[in-house]
Amino acid sequence: MKSLLFACCLGLALICATAFAADYTGYISDTHCGAKHMDGSQASIDCVTSCVKSGQPPVFVGMDKKIYKLSDASKVSALLGQKVTLTGTMKGDTVIVEKAVAAK
Repeated sequence: MKSLLFACCLGLALICATAFAADYTGYISDTHCGAKHMDGSQASIDCVTSCVKSGQPPVFVGMDKKIYKLSDASKVSALLGQKVTLTGTMKGDTVIVEKAVAAK
């Protein structure tokens, strides 16, 4: 009985540990440009901003150039084309964004 209880507690602890938020660093781009704008230059900021204004959804591009969808684009709207650190959880190919800040 004790070993069953221990196994259940351990399993619950592992499930809870995966639910905690992590930090992800990369760039905010758009679905049209993808990983083309990973330099944070004014030209990249202007292009991504223009693409988003014309209807392209923003995306997160990790430092490995993998592209992820964003759960809440409004949390990155002030950071288009910039290097960012997102705090959140990864669910498949989507970052569930809790917080977004400019990265150093």
